[in-house]
Amino acid sequence: MDLLIFDLDGTLIDSQLDLAHAVNATRVHLGLPRLENELISTYVGAGAQVLMRRALPPATSDEEVERALEYFLAYYDQHKLDNTRAYPGVAEALEALDRDGVRMAVLTNKPSRISFRILEGLGLAHYFVRVYGGNSFEQKKPHPIGVQTLLAELGVEPSRALLVGDSAVDVRTARNAGIAVWGVLYGFQPESFVEDPPDRTLARPEELARAAIAERNSRGASKS
Repeated sequence: MDLLIFDLDGTLIDSQLDLAHAVNATRVHLGLPRLENELISTYVGAGAQVLMRRALPPATSDEEVERALEYFLAYYDQHKLDNTRAYPGVAEALEALDRDGVRMAVLTNKPSRISFRILEGLGLAHYFVRVYGGNSFEQKKPHPIGVQTLLAELGVEPSRALLVGDSAVDVRTARNAGIAVWGVLYGFQPESFVEDPPDRTLARPEELARAAIAERNSRGASKS
């Protein structure tokens, strides 16, 4: 493949604890009890606003959700790298792909500025030609606009692009955009692949690099 598009949370980075702490800090700020970290992880993937809506009582008004979201984002921005780390093997996989000439981008529903700063803080930002977030376009994943924009900007045919993610949201995004999709099993929501199966599942980042490079070599690298 000539372009690998990565999801962020649950695919490249383990941000579960920092996200859970930010959600619970918001709930405590609102006078609500804390939630289990594992439950909060099931709410991640559709963007910060949806995460906040899911983490608050069903009767919470839209205005209250917006106020909670503002607090959450401010708190999370200050604590986004307290515990967040790249999954073991991710840095090595990205280095191997970069050496092979594969262009890489990030497409996440997390806000773009926070996403880039996390990648920068972890020493991974230089691997990516683009980092697009949930506020980069009018629609978030699974809408295909993010993938379509990357393909157009980088001059890559859909048949030579691959999306890698950890949830059904990523699978649906790729299907909507007409590109291939691989799913990682070590992320936040591998159980969601039961109803929305990717083209291939991968247990470790090293496996991803080997498979992507082999696929690319079998087709021949693009001359464009």
